[in-house]
Amino acid sequence: MEDSQAARSVLQNKLTRMTVRIAYGGFAAAAVATLVSIMRFTIEEFAVIGRSWDSSKDPSQVLHSFITGVTVVVVAIPEGLPLAVTISLAYSVRKMLMDNNLVRHLHACETMGNATVICSDKTGTLTTNRMTVVQSYLAGQTFTDSLKSSDVPQLIMDRLPECIAINSSYTSVIMAPVMEGGFPKQVGNTTECAMLGYVDKAMGKSYNAIREAHPTSSFVKVFTFNSDRKSMSTVIKTETGYRLYCKGASEMVLEKCDTIIAVDNTIKGLSANDCTDIRSSIVEAMASNGLRTICLAYRDFSEEEAATLQASAGEDGGQFDNEEAVVGKLTCIGIVGIEDPVRPEVPGAIKKCNSAGITVRMVTGDNEKTAQAIAIKCGILDMKSGHTVMTGKEFNRLVRNASGAVDQALLDKVWPSMRVLARSSPADKFTLVKGIIKSKLTKSREIVAVTGDGTNDGPALKRADVGFAMGIAGTDVAKEASDIILTDDNFSSIVKAVMWGRNVYDGISKFLQFQLTVNVVAVSVALICIFVIKESPLTTVQLLWVNLIMDSLASLALATEPPTEELLDRLPYGRTKPLITRDIFRSIAGHGIYQIIVMLVLVFNGDTLFDIDNGRGRGLREPATQHFTIVFNVFVLMQVFNEINARKIHGERNVFEGVFNNMIFVSIFIGTLAAQALITEFGGIAFRTTHLSGAQWMWCLFLAFSELVVNQLVITLPKYPLPSLLGYPKGARKAEGTGSTDDDEGDEEEEDSASEPVDAKILWTRSLWRVQTQIRVVNAFRTVPDIPVGSLAAKRESVAGSSPDGQAALVGRRESQPESQ
Repeated sequence: MEDSQAARSVLQNKLTRMTVRIAYGGFAAAAVATLVSIMRFTIEEFAVIGRSWDSSKDPSQVLHSFITGVTVVVVAIPEGLPLAVTISLAYSVRKMLMDNNLVRHLHACETMGNATVICSDKTGTLTTNRMTVVQSYLAGQTFTDSLKSSDVPQLIMDRLPECIAINSSYTSVIMAPVMEGGFPKQVGNTTECAMLGYVDKAMGKSYNAIREAHPTSSFVKVFTFNSDRKSMSTVIKTETGYRLYCKGASEMVLEKCDTIIAVDNTIKGLSANDCTDIRSSIVEAMASNGLRTICLAYRDFSEEEAATLQASAGEDGGQFDNEEAVVGKLTCIGIVGIEDPVRPEVPGAIKKCNSAGITVRMVTGDNEKTAQAIAIKCGILDMKSGHTVMTGKEFNRLVRNASGAVDQALLDKVWPSMRVLARSSPADKFTLVKGIIKSKLTKSREIVAVTGDGTNDGPALKRADVGFAMGIAGTDVAKEASDIILTDDNFSSIVKAVMWGRNVYDGISKFLQFQLTVNVVAVSVALICIFVIKESPLTTVQLLWVNLIMDSLASLALATEPPTEELLDRLPYGRTKPLITRDIFRSIAGHGIYQIIVMLVLVFNGDTLFDIDNGRGRGLREPATQHFTIVFNVFVLMQVFNEINARKIHGERNVFEGVFNNMIFVSIFIGTLAAQALITEFGGIAFRTTHLSGAQWMWCLFLAFSELVVNQLVITLPKYPLPSLLGYPKGARKAEGTGSTDDDEGDEEEEDSASEPVDAKILWTRSLWRVQTQIRVVNAFRTVPDIPVGSLAAKRESVAGSSPDGQAALVGRRESQPESQ
C-alpha cells in the first residue's frame, strides 16, 4: 500500500482528489433527485388525489425514481477517468518507445512532463561518445598530426604504445567499418578506443600485436579505474624486474610523477612547479577547447625493489597490493587530448528545455575547463547570467558543515546558480539531486530528472523523481534503478519524453473539460425537469449511451492526441497548480450554460417550435414522441461537436488545428455520428426514439454545430475573474509520489551522512539479489534442450549494430573507465 502511494504521480494525486469531490456532488444530486421524485409522486397521488396504494403500478413508479437517481450518479461521477489515464499512458508509452524512450514505470511518463530540473551526464548524452585523440604533448612538444620516430624520443615510441595497449580493458577494440568508407567501429570504452586508434594510426604501431605479447594472464597486478582514484594501473613482468603503466585524469596522475621523458631521450626530474606549468599551459589549454586530457606514465621496479615491497606487505599480502606505495614516483610519458564532439541536435534541445522552464545541469567527472567548454557549446552555461561552474571538491566544501554532514541551508545557497559540476563522484550527484528535491526555495518543490550509466549512479537514479539510464552504455544496475531507459543515449530523447509527459497531462485535461461539461448539463437538466415535470427528458438507457460516449469513446479520442512542439513553449504545471484551470472552467461554464438553455427551451417549448406532439407527461409505457427524440438527439450531437472544442484547453481559437493528425479522433467522431443516427431512427422501444424528418435533422445538426460558434464567444470572455478549482490548498506542500517515499520527504532532520550509506547498501543488496536470480534463471534455461535462441541472438546483433558504440553494451560495460576519467 505504501509503495503504491509513493509511486503515484502529480496528475494521479490531483485526479484522486478531484474524483472524490465530484463523487460527493454526484451522490448528493442523485439523492435529491430520488427523494424529490418519490415525495412528489406520494404527495400528488396519495395526498392531493387521495387514492390508495396500487400494487400493480405504483411500485414501478418508485423503482423508476430510484433508477433515475442511480443514472444521475453514473452520469455525474467520472468513472471514465481511470480508463482515460490508462489509455493515455499506454498510448504514450508505446509511442515513446519509437522516440527511444523505454518506460519501465508508468508514473514516470507523466511526471517527466512536470520536470523542472535535468541533471545530465556529458559523455554519450550531450556528446557523440565517439572519441578521437586530436592533440598530444610529448617530450615538451605539442603535436596535432601523426607522429614519426624522428619527432619524439625512442623511449616514448616504445613506452607510449605499450602503456595504451596493455593498460586498458582488452574488451575495448577497434573493428572494421560496417560500411565501406565509414568510420571504424569502436567497441568497449570509447576513451580507450580513441587512444588505441592513436596507437594504430598516429604512431603506426599495432596494439593487437602488443596485447598478444602480453596476455591478461601475464599481468601481475591491475588497479582498475574507479571514481576515487580516477586512474587505472597495470603491473607486468619484464626481463629486469617489473613495470607499472598508469593512465588517468591529468591532474591526478601528474601529482604522482616526479620525472618526465625529455626530448633528448633521457629522463629528467619533474618538480612541483614544472607540474603546475604543465597543468596551466597544456592541460587547461586543451580543456578550454573541450578536450578530455589523459596523462600516461610508467615506473620500473627492480627485483630488489619488488622484494622490499613484498617484505613490507607481509606473508598474507602481495608485493604490489599497496597501491599508495606502488602507484607513485612515476615517469610521465605524455598527455593526450581527446575530443568528443557535441551532438548536433543537443544545443537545440537545450534551448527547448530553457523555453519550457526546465533547467539543465551538467554533472560530469571531466576536467572543469573541459566541462565548461562543452557546457557553453551546448547552451547550458551562460556566464553573463551568473551561472557557476564548480568541482566536486569545491561543492562538498561549500555544502557540508563542520561535522561533515550535508547542510540543506548551505546547499540552497549553491545549487540555484550552479550549472556545471565537474570532477564529481556519484556521491556528489546523489547529494545534489537529493538537495534540490528537498529544497524549499521555490513555491512548489523541484521535480528532478537524472541521467546515469554506471553502477554507482544507482542511488541518484533511485532518488530522482525520474531516472534515465543509458540503454547502450548503461550497466544493468543503472537500468534496474531507472524509470526510463534511453535506447540511443541521446539527450534529445529526454526532451521528447518531456513532450510526451506534458501531452499525457493535457490529454487528461481535455477529457475532463469535455466530460465535466456533459456532467453539468445532464445532471442539471435531469434535476430541473424532475422538479418541474416529474421526470427526466433523457431516459436511463439514453443517459447510459451518453455515458458510453463520454467515457470510453471520448477518452480514446482525446487521450491519443499526438504531442506538438507548442507543449515546450510553456512552463511546467507544477504540483500545486489546479487541475481545472481558469481556461477549462470558463469552457465548462460557458458551454454548460448554453447547452442547459438549449435543452430547457426544447423540453418546454420544443413541441411548439417544431409543431409536433407534446412529449411531457407521457407514461413509461406510452410510445416515444418526436419531441423528446429531438431533445435526446440535440443533446448527444452537441456533445459530439463540443468534443472538437475540447481538443484545445489553453484558449486557442483554431480548434481544427492538427485534427487530421489523430485519425483515431476522426474515426470516433464519424462513428459516433453514425451510431447516433442509427439509434435515433431505429432505437425504438429500447431507446424511446422515433423517426425524425429531414427538416428536424437539419435543426438538430444546426444546434449541434452552433457549439463551434459558441466556443469562439466563450474564448472571448475574460477568464481572470473565474476561480481555478481542485488544486492544493493554499500553502500546501505535499511531497507526493513520483518515485520518492513519504519517509524520504518528511524526515527533514535526517543526517545525510547516515542516510546515504544505508540507501547505497539497500541498492547493492537488491541489485546483487536480482543478479543472482537472473543467473539462476539463465542456468535453468541452459538445462532445457531446443531453446529458440536464434531470435534473441539476432536481436542482440541488431542492437549492437545500430550505432558505433552499440557493441559496448554487449562486449564490455563502461566499468573500467566511465566518463569521469
